[in-house]
Parts: sequence; structure tokens; C-alpha cells
Amino acid sequence: MKYDICVLGLGYIGLPTCSVFATKGKHVLGVDVQPRVVDTINQGKIHIEEPELDVLVKAAVQSGNLRAATTPQPADAFIIAVPTPFSVAADNSKKPDLSYVESAARSLAPVVEPGNLVILESTSPVGTTESIKGWLSDALQKTGRAVSADTLLYAHCPERILPGQMLKELVSNDRIAGGLTPEAGARAKALYQTFCPAEIFTTDARTAEMAKLTENAFRDVNIAFANELSLICERIGVDVWELIRLANRHPRVKILQPGPGVGGHCIAVDPWFIVDAAPAEARVIRTAREVNDAKPHHIVAKVKAAAQAIGGGKPVTVACFGLAFKPDVDDLRESPSVEITHILAGDSALRVLAVEPHVTALPKKLAGSAVTLATLDEALAQADILVLLVDHKAFKAIPASRLAGRRIVDTRGIWR
Repeated sequence: MKYDICVLGLGYIGLPTCSVFATKGKHVLGVDVQPRVVDTINQGKIHIEEPELDVLVKAAVQSGNLRAATTPQPADAFIIAVPTPFSVAADNSKKPDLSYVESAARSLAPVVEPGNLVILESTSPVGTTESIKGWLSDALQKTGRAVSADTLLYAHCPERILPGQMLKELVSNDRIAGGLTPEAGARAKALYQTFCPAEIFTTDARTAEMAKLTENAFRDVNIAFANELSLICERIGVDVWELIRLANRHPRVKILQPGPGVGGHCIAVDPWFIVDAAPAEARVIRTAREVNDAKPHHIVAKVKAAAQAIGGGKPVTVACFGLAFKPDVDDLRESPSVEITHILAGDSALRVLAVEPHVTALPKKLAGSAVTLATLDEALAQADILVLLVDHKAFKAIPASRLAGRRIVDTRGIWR
């Protein structure tokens, strides 16, 4: 069977994209290397938490328009939506890890045909779309198939969706379709017009790649400003949330809210791709990353200082409220809250509880550590220090009477 679209990667981007295309009548194959994920989706269920996604996937699977597999099959268009993390080099610099993208590109060699469209959705360093063509060309030569990589069309179409609002933003947000050729950009635009009534701007692939990195670096710099303000205000005895509230009354000022750092796969990662490409020029972007990366360690120091103040020679129980990287989702990727909890768990003088209502098990980084996953009530009953890391609705709803007289480290300004 030949599909209309084959999507590689069934995570937070790939699965919603599959489902939306399928509900618009496209025959879609979703591909993931994890059999558990494939089996879950073929049952009409989901393995991630996202409002209304379960309903959409169930409808798409029951209609016969969506199916999942562990290997690609022939299709008119292929969309790569796999992770693009970074690795830390020996000199402590951050280097893009494109191994997942390369593996996905090479896996297409047995099934692509001339005229197929290959789209990279994964946020990637500038030049990655060109690299996909090179990797696929090499893989095709090794298969011995009489298909040239030059007969395919390549484009980069970055997503702009936010966990918790994915299905809404997939449809409503403007998009960019950047082709290695004008024909590729036009074909990609036409494909996304299947479900996206918003504007889709065509450009070249390198500009599209840089546009997504720029958007996330812009947000990272603005968050760093807020986080740096919080450090300054702490030093000089000013309430940073009151300060920001008043400063934002200026008609041309919109300062963001500080927090324990920056998480998520995009903002915490993508600016490093720019720094890696132009290290001498990306001075502000690098500094913003360093400010945000340092914030978790500042929070850890505050918690340990509070624990020392309690004293008594017995272990102090610390409850970390929230592990996700943003409110009311189960997405823990690059979460500063997980990092803070992990560091605290390494202190033998602390007993660490983690409260995260959106997960049922600790993430890999915390599994096997001294951290105990606890309910909200258990944490409030047992903890000597309450550390607010994520402003989930459940935490905002805790009555002030249950917090009165408690030692609190509030990184979000909701328990002040």
C-alpha cells in the first residue's frame, strides 16, 4: 500500500501532525522505533498527554486513515519529526546531535520514489535539510536502487506549537515552508494547506531553519532578562513579581515572568545551535543560555540554605512541586525542575519528594535515585521545605491556610 504521508517520529510533534492530516482525509502512516508506541497508537490510544489528542487519534485510527509501524512504507510525502538534542563536547560546548535525523533520512532509501517530497519538521541547525539530501543520497547508493536523491524534493517546515495547545495551534498558527528549490517549497505549502488555513510563507530552507532557531532564541533571551532580574532583586531586597507587574504598566514594556530556569525541547536547546554555528558573534544568545542554565543551581543553593537553617542533625524533607517544564502538561524534556530535583536528591542530608500530578512514574533521570514520587497531600504532610517549581493549576489551588508558617522556596511567585 502506498500512503499519502509517512511521518517519522510519533512524539509531541509527529503524533498530532499525523492525526490532523488523517482527519482531513489523508492516508497516513506514522513510524516510530518503539514498538510500545506503535501498538498503543494502533489501538487508538495515545502515549503522551495533550488535550483532545486522544479523541483525534481514536477517530483517525477507527476511520482507517491512520496506522502506525516501526519502518517506513512508500508514500507521496515523508515528514521527519524526530528529536534533535545536543551533546556536550569535551570543552563543555554544546553540539547539535543529528543522529536521529540522519537515521530517519537513511531509513527512507528503500521506499522513496522520484517526485516524493521529504520534509524536515524537527528544529535543526542551518544546513540540515541539505544534509538530509546527502545522507539519503548515500543510503540510496548503498541499496543499489535506480533512484537518485536529485529526483526528490526537500523542504524544512518548522512547527510552532505549544504543549497543551498543540491541536489548536497546529491549525491556527502561520507556518514557513522552506524548500531547497522553489518547487519543493510550493509542494510543502500545498500539503500543509490540507489542514492549515493560516498563512504559509515560502522561502529557502536555510532561512526557514534559521527562522525557527531565531524565534526560540528570542524567547530565551527575554526569559533570561526576567531570570536575571530575579537574581538582582533578591540581592537588593525587592519583590521581583511586584517590580515586573509595575514595569509592565509601561505601554512598550512586556517583561516575562522569572522561573527556575528554561525547559522544553526547543527553547532550552535551539539557541545552542546558533551559538555552535557562529560562536564569536552569538554573544547575547550565549549569555542568555548561561543565565538560564545557571538558575537551577541558584534554586538548589536556596533550598540547601533553608535546610541548614532548620538544623537539628536529622534529614530534612524537601518536597519539589512540579517536574514538567511548563504548567499542566506531562512534558519533562530538558525540565529545570527535574534537574533541581536530581541535584537535591544527591544530598544525603535531604529526603526528597517529587509531586507531579501529570505523570505516574519518575523520569529516567530520577528513577533509581533517592527521590520518592508523592501525592500533593503526602508532600504537604511530610515536608519541612516546600519548593514550588511549576505553577500547575493543582498547586495554585492549595489554600493559603495549608501553606501558612511553612518554609517555602517559590520560583513562580504564586505562594508569595
